[in-house]
Amino acid sequence: MPFTLLDILAFICFVTCWIGYTWFARVKAKNTNCIARCLHQHRIHWMNELMTRDIRVGEAALLANLERNIAFFASTTLLVLAGVLTLFAQVERLEAVIGSIPYADFPNHAAIQLKLGVLAFIFIMSFFQFTWSMRQYGFLNVMIGAAPYDALGEDENLRAYAKQMAIVQDQAAHSYNYGLRSYYFSIAAMCWFFHPALFIFASLLVVYTLFYREFRSRAVKAITAAQEHLRIEHTKKRGHDIDE
Repeated sequence: MPFTLLDILAFICFVTCWIGYTWFARVKAKNTNCIARCLHQHRIHWMNELMTRDIRVGEAALLANLERNIAFFASTTLLVLAGVLTLFAQVERLEAVIGSIPYADFPNHAAIQLKLGVLAFIFIMSFFQFTWSMRQYGFLNVMIGAAPYDALGEDENLRAYAKQMAIVQDQAAHSYNYGLRSYYFSIAAMCWFFHPALFIFASLLVVYTLFYREFRSRAVKAITAAQEHLRIEHTKKRGHDIDE
């Protein structure tokens, strides 16, 4: 058997952490302030403001910057994937490196190949997420190009259109987030090469890090507070327009 019982338990823990946290974050974001929930509201405000601007060069620059970051990760993922696939031809050397590390688990040829396969699969999934995110930002650019000009921002039909643009941008951001999350869990997967116990610890540590950053970090608190400021300002603006 290429894997011990501890290896199997560690892999089950890894898959459970990844799938479980993805489900947990999606459900909790529906009723708890977090990065995903608050940024979605910011995107709605952004798209509503966009409809009132005749010249949208600033929006084009911001979206281009977002797409550039995603393109960087997509191209980097291909390079990392090429490196992982190259390691399939260097398994014996990898065994020697792992065997020379103190307290590392005894290297097994078949087990290392399977672990490399898992790592390659993770980066393939990450590449698909990044490229899908890029495509969705492209869809958003088309929708912005087709968006009419609404000087007063009072057209309910165009406000609904702005909300749909925010949804497309939100889905693009989710795909980007899933791709980044794959990078986090790939770090945990690399720990499997050394010892399954370290693999379990790294999987749990990744879940804690993701949870803290997405739900408890200072950035979340600042974005949440800013969301309320935007809501107040938007209410004041609409009230002023009605008075006029």
